[in-house]
Amino acid sequence: MNEMVTISRTEYDRLIAAAETLSDLDAYARAKARLANGDDELVPAAFADRMLDGESPVRVYRELRGLSGAELARRSGVNRVHLLNIEDCKSAGSIETMRRLAAALNVQIDDLV
Repeated sequence: MNEMVTISRTEYDRLIAAAETLSDLDAYARAKARLANGDDELVPAAFADRMLDGESPVRVYRELRGLSGAELARRSGVNRVHLLNIEDCKSAGSIETMRRLAAALNVQIDDLV
């Protein structure tokens, strides 16, 4: 059965705004739940700004975790010189290398590439 309802433009706009607000509230609740479950983390603005300015995410996360380059190389099994080249943006690193670095830094590989 095709039923139509006619409402004013004002009411339509109000309903659209309410739907968008509800969607925003749902996204906020999901983000809070991910943080509470430990599935996500907040990155301090100073560190996020460094990545936005083009600094290597590997270096930024390494420093955020308080690790030296030698310690990250040891934990990940990545050669220290290769790690330095990745941090200096001279080398992109293979998928396997980035996977190992992500695991050692306890981040998703998407956070590093």
